[in-house]
Amino acid sequence: MIEVIMPKMGDGMEEGTLVEWLKREGDKVKTGEVIGTIQTDKATLELEAPGSGLLAGFLVQAGETVPVGRPIAALVKEGEALPQAWGAGGKAVAEKAPEQAVPAANGEPPTEETRPSAGDRIKASPLARKVARERGIDLSSVTGSGPGGRIVERDIAAAAAGPAVLAPIVDGEDTVVQLNRLRQITAQRTAQSKREVPHFYVTVEVDVEAIQELREVFEREGSGKVSLNDFVVKACARALQDMPEVNATFQGQSVLRFGAVHVGMAVAIPDGLTVPVIKNAQALTLRQIAAESKRLAQRARDNKLSPDELTGSTFSISNMGMLNVDDFVAIVNQPNAAILAVSTARKRAVVTDDDRIVARMRMNVTLSFDHRVVDGAVGARFANVIRDYLQNPTRLLS
Repeated sequence: MIEVIMPKMGDGMEEGTLVEWLKREGDKVKTGEVIGTIQTDKATLELEAPGSGLLAGFLVQAGETVPVGRPIAALVKEGEALPQAWGAGGKAVAEKAPEQAVPAANGEPPTEETRPSAGDRIKASPLARKVARERGIDLSSVTGSGPGGRIVERDIAAAAAGPAVLAPIVDGEDTVVQLNRLRQITAQRTAQSKREVPHFYVTVEVDVEAIQELREVFEREGSGKVSLNDFVVKACARALQDMPEVNATFQGQSVLRFGAVHVGMAVAIPDGLTVPVIKNAQALTLRQIAAESKRLAQRARDNKLSPDELTGSTFSISNMGMLNVDDFVAIVNQPNAAILAVSTARKRAVVTDDDRIVARMRMNVTLSFDHRVVDGAVGARFANVIRDYLQNPTRLLS
């Protein structure tokens, strides 16, 4: 017998939530085959079979959260029975051969008694049912695109984009909105960071006129688009190389300075916020950063990020430039020592050195620092190093 455990899919992961089983009890699976999906504090990820055999002994149902390392199912050989005391925490089950298990119609583990309602008879994944409830969508109005016409999460998203049957709203009535797992953990982590990390903030105004001109040149030459955010990532990577004391983390009695620059890039998704990581940004060209940023953002929106793509950041960037904001501050993404908040670039009246007033493209950027790692003067110098790179973008082309 091989135990299927809740895997550790990230540096800070302590527990995971089973979103759904994609296989039924008694199904034959191979090593590496996807048997379910798990939601961590950062994303929804695929659960792979740790070996080959018959899937049996489900201990966790969709929606349940368990610690990393806890058994959630088992893989057995043909004719092999589960141990009589199988299951942690007193969840013993009667010994039986896996081929005798009778899976429920929705692929979840069988229960002692099932009284299906009309809604339960609709073939839909647990995640699809959960999202449908959150968005007030009637499952009977949704056409499934999964195996055998099963409704999956993408069908709910498509239905939400068009006409949907919404629950009636009473004027003046309070509404309780349940947080999904990702939002719960985001709330916990941000609150923990604000409690434990002594934040301080530095804001500088950056002239991005030269960057806009370079971007226009790239497009005219047909050499591809490079976003303003790509320049920001490259500038931060260079600044972190120049000032490695910021590319660090607090460790109680010591500070660890990282040898490589891994930039976390905050991306908004329907379930909340996730932070994929551009690895070794210091070694990437501007166009390589552009390609990697685009790839990671798309994988985040498709909910296909791997654990490796979500862990290991040494610095983070939160960009609200597309949301028409003048200024904002971000919460330090532990264990990073700093995060950069990027606001909207827009034309502003600027007084030149010879007292002329001209229109220039400007934006505010605000750095949040962990004062246990970075002192005020160091933070101010770091902000100015970033600004200098952004205002002289040709230095970022090599």
